[in-house]
Amino acid sequence: MQDHILKTKGLSRRFGGFVAVDNVDLTIKRGDIHALIGPNGAGKTTCFNLITKMLQPSSGTINYDGQDITRAKADKVARDGLVRSFQISAVFPHLTSLENVRLALQRPTGLTFQFWRSDRVLRGYDAQAEDLLGQVGLSEYLRVPAVELSYGRKRALEIATTLALAPKLMLLDEPMAGMGREDISRVTDLIRKVAANRTILMVEHNLQVVATLSDRITVLQRGAVLAEGSYAEVSKDPDVLQAYMGSADA
Repeated sequence: MQDHILKTKGLSRRFGGFVAVDNVDLTIKRGDIHALIGPNGAGKTTCFNLITKMLQPSSGTINYDGQDITRAKADKVARDGLVRSFQISAVFPHLTSLENVRLALQRPTGLTFQFWRSDRVLRGYDAQAEDLLGQVGLSEYLRVPAVELSYGRKRALEIATTLALAPKLMLLDEPMAGMGREDISRVTDLIRKVAANRTILMVEHNLQVVATLSDRITVLQRGAVLAEGSYAEVSKDPDVLQAYMGSADA
């Protein structure tokens, strides 16, 4: 088995004359938490969209878990365990926490969430859903509609639904966006916990979170790789300090 789970080579995406991602080489090692950082407009989310096949690259290649997925479809790579979250919480607000996770658990079977299916069939997912909710600290909120959860707990629920898809590689897009200090601390601990036997690629603006969680960091500027290394290494890089960290709250 290769020591890396994801590798891009020369990955680029152009929109007309604008180059959003420019010749990016990225290697994500199995078991790492790898952060992708950079100023606004650096190309981070476009990279995520390319890796998860929501966009097709203009040039370059993407290898995931030993397979060339450069031209693969988004649903195919998701079924193969490359799963992402979004900046905006993607849970169903009027379903309970249990129902949200149960919905995600049905996806590998090819089923959809059908309210007219028998209670017995639907309850078949309950034990696994309850276990996942327990993993993210939501055991007390099984029957609570997602709309009634705090923002941080909605993020935890979203991570539970992501775990339900049995990810090999989790892509977290700004998991701390819009959170207060208490929620940031809770979700940081949660990400560390769920990363124990998984690989995570994370876009995050909160540099304290990046420093706390990341094994390796890639810094983007204007769509290209500016620097890569540990937090200690990139935080001392003069180009990084000028382009990003010097203008951000560390």
